[in-house]
Amino acid sequence: MFSFCSDPDTLGTIRWFACYLTNGVHWLFYASFLKVLFILAVTAPVALGFGFAGAMAARSHIPPLSWLGKGYIAIVRGVPDIAFFMFFVIALDQGFEWIRHKVLCTDWDQPIRQGNDFIVCQAAKLPLSTSPEWVHETYGFALAIITFSIVFGAFAANVLFGGMRAVPHAQLETAAAYGMSRRQTFWRILVPQMWVYALPGLSNLWMILIKATPLLFLLGVEDIVYWARELGGTKTSKFTQYPHGDWRMWYFLFLLIFYLGMTRMSEIGLEKLMRRLSHGQATSGGELLRKETTA
Repeated sequence: MFSFCSDPDTLGTIRWFACYLTNGVHWLFYASFLKVLFILAVTAPVALGFGFAGAMAARSHIPPLSWLGKGYIAIVRGVPDIAFFMFFVIALDQGFEWIRHKVLCTDWDQPIRQGNDFIVCQAAKLPLSTSPEWVHETYGFALAIITFSIVFGAFAANVLFGGMRAVPHAQLETAAAYGMSRRQTFWRILVPQMWVYALPGLSNLWMILIKATPLLFLLGVEDIVYWARELGGTKTSKFTQYPHGDWRMWYFLFLLIFYLGMTRMSEIGLEKLMRRLSHGQATSGGELLRKETTA
């Protein structure tokens, strides 16, 4: 980045670190932080959508739909996260390729499953071998987002289902007595009030989601954990110009500070949101706010 970085062997300590921390590979490390923030920004609302759909299905009066919602919650919550992460990435990838194979390769006369191998025609592969590198990275990143959303959506569904059940039944009966339909009662009475009961659980889920982002490394995404290991290690090809000792401890210490800062900012934001949702509610939090207002 600097003009004096052409020959690192001639640099003093300060200039050496200035060149070391501003070279192209390090900028990839800095960009990976934006990648983590992006996956949080995308995964959280998508997982919440999965969770809301799962909770609605679980409380449905149609038995097959209720079984589907409760089964989704129970299965995903009952299996270790890492197992689902590894499973869904492979399953989604093969599922997409299988669909493309059926559409694009109608003249294919060989079985797709050949022993332990999954073989599709060249045109059905995702991404194509001729695609640029950014397409391969984007595709892997998209699979990771879908996987995170499916897994954390099940936990969100369980929290929202509990929040719906926590709304006082007398209020639903009152809405029905005023002539509201079941749909009107759900959207006007149940949904607005369930958030105050569900937010503590959703807050914990958000914290867990933040701490789960290092799993991107295991899914093949070059995230902050990947670059911390690569840049901090001694046996790496990333820094032939800037040899150094084993600095992984310092890189991972920086990640620790980053995650602590993220969780602290989240706690502040969620506390403000909780106070806003509790305002006017018949809960202990709402009663506390009323006392503060009248004091």
